Amino acid sequence: MTGKSNSFFSRRAFLAGLMASTGVPALAEAPKVSLRPRMRDDARAQVSELASLLRGSRVTGDIVFAVADAETGNILEARNETSGIAPASVAKSITALYAQDILGPSHRFVTQVVAAGEITNGVLEGDLVLVGGCDPTLDTKALAKLALGLKEAGLREVRGRFLVFENALRPLRTIDPEQPDHLGYSPAVSGIALNYNRVHFQWKRGSGDYTVTMDARAAPYRPDVQMARMQIVDRSAPIFSYRDAGDHDQWTVAKKALGKEGARWLPVRRPGLYAGDVFATLARSNGIVLKAPELVEELPAGTVLSTVKSPELREILQGMLKYSNNLTAEMVGLAATRMYSGRAHTLAASARQMNLWAKEALGMQKPAFADHSGLGGASRVSAADMVRALAAAHDRALLRPILKPVTLRDKSGRPDKKHPVKVAAKTGTLNFVSGLAGYITAPDGREMVFAIFCADESIRATIPRAHRERPQGARPWANRARRLQRQLLERWGTIYSS
Repeated sequence: MTGKSNSFFSRRAFLAGLMASTGVPALAEAPKVSLRPRMRDDARAQVSELASLLRGSRVTGDIVFAVADAETGNILEARNETSGIAPASVAKSITALYAQDILGPSHRFVTQVVAAGEITNGVLEGDLVLVGGCDPTLDTKALAKLALGLKEAGLREVRGRFLVFENALRPLRTIDPEQPDHLGYSPAVSGIALNYNRVHFQWKRGSGDYTVTMDARAAPYRPDVQMARMQIVDRSAPIFSYRDAGDHDQWTVAKKALGKEGARWLPVRRPGLYAGDVFATLARSNGIVLKAPELVEELPAGTVLSTVKSPELREILQGMLKYSNNLTAEMVGLAATRMYSGRAHTLAASARQMNLWAKEALGMQKPAFADHSGLGGASRVSAADMVRALAAAHDRALLRPILKPVTLRDKSGRPDKKHPVKVAAKTGTLNFVSGLAGYITAPDGREMVFAIFCADESIRATIPRAHRERPQGARPWANRARRLQRQLLERWGTIYSS
């Protein structure tokens, strides 16, 4: 799909061939008539031990996994490894590889302010345009730097409109429409994002009533916003409600759900107007008064007055994988597709482009990602495909160095940072879905790749949309799944080390 991927993933064809054969798939799905020689006694013991481990986990639903040698790609042990299953945030590891291949690890996103008109003696006779450049890390501090740049450029007055261009990416009101409206991890997506497209809601009860603030805080700044508004309503449920009020996001909150004081981040549904609202406040603090922000679909030509750049993509991706930020994943994935194709795509269309890339660059056979973050439950990937991808990326060191270490436990069940088996991986969690995929280093130095997915779709399908923030039973199920994952990692690090 792209010439650049040939240089990044030169081993993919070699590994794809190797992955077609298996080494010792102890619990892999087998034909009714065995095509392999009879197991040795030690192999039988391993199968029995694994079966006992799975039964003891009490994880309901599907359990699929595969572990392979990182150098050869040979599968060492597997179970239902070709079954497609929801990857949750494990999908972000593929997005990280996709973005680095298309954009380059050192790529920086640029946000600009452009003067569309002539400036005479510090007075702009045309429009001022805030231009989003797909930077998922843009915060209020960066906007303050942009605003200061206008003053340093000599701008004193703007007589035209104040415009915001967010169409570098196609605007989307929420990452996953199936999530409740108030959840901050499913905000809007567009070519501009401020504070991860979240607004800070804070309340405090005084003498009989509440004071409420909605702001875009990022120390040391704390500008109030007008495009997101909150009303306290005398009710018990629902706790939050949302309404699109045209020029602003209108929220209500149940009074009976509020204590004396508190705060939380709420998602922003109009990111262009949000960024424009905050930027106008910051510009005013530098003596430049702007009109109310308006969105513009086409970017006007003009002169760049002020610029801020993001950190390098590799650093952004490391933060994305560490904190599992959904907005970052969607923005970098969409930006990569835009770079490749030259135009903005819908989220589903961009994910299809990533699927095609993953087949070519990583040797995956049936990737079916529906987005770049894994937040939507429609994505499917097999454990075998994940280990193919991880093995293909192994020698390029594009992923493992930016994955989080996973701490295993000692015999007493306590976290052991000195555990002889070292793991770096990406976790993934949805309601009754738990995934983990990454790299293992055995005590003898052997490198392995693995993927483990657990999902109980029968329970997941019964959860109403309003209850998806904390459904009953989801946390203990996830704890059991994570315990099983650690046990499998400890097992593999032991039995596949010389």
